[in-house]
Amino acid sequence: MGRKDASTARTPVDQYRKQIGKQDYKKTRPMLRATRLKAEAKKTALGVKEVSLVLAAILVFLLAFYAFFYLNISNEVDLDLDPDEN
Repeated sequence: MGRKDASTARTPVDQYRKQIGKQDYKKTRPMLRATRLKAEAKKTALGVKEVSLVLAAILVFLLAFYAFFYLNISNEVDLDLDPDEN
């Protein structure tokens, strides 16, 4: 008798899990596989945020590279000019 009474007292969480399990069995294997693959693809996909951060980092690097050489060349040109020549 004790076992019978204990098995009927289920928590709502267990009942919910059992209902979900029954629903999953109603689906066919290809549907379950497609759902699993879709979830994995969503998890591993690159987002817009990551792509924009990489592009911004590349842009900052190129601008710093350009500024470094621009300042070096402009200083060399100023040194080459002789005020007496004009």
